[in-house]
Amino acid sequence: MGKFDAKSFNEQAFGKYMSAVPNVRLNKLRSSRAITGDARLREAFKDNSQTGSVYAVLPYFGLLGGEPQNYDGQTDVKTDRTKTFEQGVFTYGRMHGWTEADFSYDVTGGVDFMANVRAQLVEYWNTVDQNTLLAILDGIFAMSATGTGDIKKANAEFVDKHTLDVSATDHNVMEATTLNKAVQKACGDHKQKFSLVFVHSAISTNLENLKLLTYLKYTDPQGIERDLSLGTWNGKLVVVDDSMPTEDAAATYVRTVRSAEGALEVIEDGTPTGAQVLKATVAKSIKDIAAGEYVLSLAAGTKYTSYILGDGAIGFEDLGAKVPYEMVRDAKTAGGEDTLISRKRNAVSVAGISYTKSSQATNSPTDAELKTGANWSLVNDGENAISHKAIPIARIISRG
Repeated sequence: MGKFDAKSFNEQAFGKYMSAVPNVRLNKLRSSRAITGDARLREAFKDNSQTGSVYAVLPYFGLLGGEPQNYDGQTDVKTDRTKTFEQGVFTYGRMHGWTEADFSYDVTGGVDFMANVRAQLVEYWNTVDQNTLLAILDGIFAMSATGTGDIKKANAEFVDKHTLDVSATDHNVMEATTLNKAVQKACGDHKQKFSLVFVHSAISTNLENLKLLTYLKYTDPQGIERDLSLGTWNGKLVVVDDSMPTEDAAATYVRTVRSAEGALEVIEDGTPTGAQVLKATVAKSIKDIAAGEYVLSLAAGTKYTSYILGDGAIGFEDLGAKVPYEMVRDAKTAGGEDTLISRKRNAVSVAGISYTKSSQATNSPTDAELKTGANWSLVNDGENAISHKAIPIARIISRG
């Protein structure tokens, strides 16, 4: 393309170049099957007949049900009707620009700062999309109070059943069995659908120390093998991201068994020994504690949220923008500047969960709006919601 500035910039050629750059992390997320293409999104938002759409309500077909009758030549057949629910899906757009001055090029002997921008662009947008995905997951688990009647109960049940909180137990960190317990609690006999885990680096470090996590590798265009920030745990892809939700955890006591390391015996009164603690002290954390029970003392720390996704949990389509890339030349400012502007639009669906758009100010939801529980609800027909067990999304809250 020649010099990378506004005079010689070819938007189409640049777009083809960026499309050819391997998006290694997104490709791995797609290969996990948790984040997949969604033909319904393409039909709703990419067809010419739907140009301009930013939100759509799509039919969501219910499962077959009903009791079978005995086929004995005498019993009449009874029939049921399948239910059709509605699911809200949405688009979001993001844009940003980067400016570099001509003078920087002059004083550094011709260093092409815009080439540096170009080299990092794919990874930049990958991080932006990943942050949006995490915002969506935050919103889903904030919908306990969304809706009314049975739908509100169903939303609250989803949040409860799909959350395994071990942060205030005697096993308060990730262990070899924690992941399996979480997916079984969420989906029961459908637990094998889960294929992707998002964790904080503190969690991944703990998993590494337990030898539960193995990192994947890829070979770059120069033939050099490199580690990815992706590993596997129990056959599930693990993405390490320090933007995962955290919160402060206060010091507390938790019940345990006598044989546990660090267990303290609860005594009614007197002067505790090194392996004892007064009931009155523990009662501040456990109101119904009784003398003779055993507890552990947990110091103040951090609670980490880890998300688990199953096959097809997130539908994702790149819709593109009219002008995805362009260069703007400003000859006056600072002796001359070039600005690269980039724009993105994506469409998203969440398996079994509807985006209601009840609290959104513009045609593109912000990450803050996606985190709002009022914008999410289980797919429903206005009266009843689908079963939470059909939704392969769960979370674990732990202290490490």
